Amino acid sequence: MGWVGAEKAFCFRREPRLAAGGADSVCFGQEHDLDFQRLLDASAYKEAFRRDMIRWGEEKRQADPGFFCRKVVEGVFQPVWLVSDTRRVSDIQWFREAYGALTQTVRVVASEQSRQQRGWVFTTGVDDAESECGLDNFGAFDWVIENHGDEQRLEEQLEKLVVFVRSRL
Repeated sequence: MGWVGAEKAFCFRREPRLAAGGADSVCFGQEHDLDFQRLLDASAYKEAFRRDMIRWGEEKRQADPGFFCRKVVEGVFQPVWLVSDTRRVSDIQWFREAYGALTQTVRVVASEQSRQQRGWVFTTGVDDAESECGLDNFGAFDWVIENHGDEQRLEEQLEKLVVFVRSRL
């Protein structure tokens, strides 16, 4: 598939400093002297800190709803913004207010079965927290990508997104 380069659109791939949902992991890791790369994966390492990381992130957001969004965009200027890993309505609102029509929201969905096949196990108090399901009823995404394990279907959906982004450059 033909990806759009980072110099043209932001953020198409999940980079810890770049994705809104990853900024909290990076900041939490830096503040607590942890390996933030490991806080981004589905490992036991992340799970050991996940509840505290969520609580810490909520405290930061309550004090300043745009804190993590600003971290994501520091020093970056792009003609298209793909907001692919926000966790809350306030994150989407921040990007839409800051960048207007340049913002495209992307929701990636996967069935519970496909998530379990990738090793996900539901954890009460974590997987039902706002950080994980705060956008479940948002409903106004520009793009919804289904990732149920069918690589060809996933590629087809992503290609449509790439075509759209290229049309805006």
